[in-house]
Amino acid sequence: MNQTVLKLSHLGIVCPMANEQGTAEKFTREILLECDKFERLNFFAIFDNSCTDKTLEILRRLAQEDERVTVIWAPENKCVVDAYIRGYRETLQAGCNWILEIDAGYSHQPSDFIKFLEKLKKGNYDCIFGSRFCEDGSLTDALWKRYITSKGGTIISNLLLGTTLTDMTSGYQLFRREALQNILSIGIKSRAHFFQTEMKAYCRNMNVTEVPIHYEAPSSSVNYKIVFDAFYHLARLFKMRLSGTL
Repeated sequence: MNQTVLKLSHLGIVCPMANEQGTAEKFTREILLECDKFERLNFFAIFDNSCTDKTLEILRRLAQEDERVTVIWAPENKCVVDAYIRGYRETLQAGCNWILEIDAGYSHQPSDFIKFLEKLKKGNYDCIFGSRFCEDGSLTDALWKRYITSKGGTIISNLLLGTTLTDMTSGYQLFRREALQNILSIGIKSRAHFFQTEMKAYCRNMNVTEVPIHYEAPSSSVNYKIVFDAFYHLARLFKMRLSGTL
């Protein structure tokens, strides 16, 4: 994709938010600045009842100042996956032909988006995935449980699903509109963080690539429900692969 084509593109940013009043406005302004090479740009901040501080109020005020910012209030969300799916659908409805998924709170760095942009200009990719484990990528402030879960999950997923990515659990990623539509048409079944791996598995036959990112781990908690969800859906995807439906 050359610079001329890029200027004709419409980027939608999906960013669920909750309890980040200290960084929400600064983070939003920074990612908008990093993405201003696109002709059209929309930032969708997804909120639900998990937000108990003033982050929602801050983003609503910012949306009044900047028409590119849209606040989505979705109290029906039952888990983080619902928030992301709502955001994906909002971008598609808005006509975006590229969709960026990013976590708020600086666990993902807005400054890393330049690497996605460089890849976008050089190749005809369907998906560009951020990786903490490829060359020049990093994962900091994470205890050993989180590191082992992410790294081990990547190794096991690649073995069972026939994927070849260095990071199967990262959530900083860019999709072509048609790729995201295909993922949603199959259906995201995981109700926890494994949904990131599930999405990547559905892209296994697409033209994908990775870029290094720097990830600041917000916590190291890995509860049994998340682990059960991961193993259950990994087994389901493995069966799909064996049956030729993945």
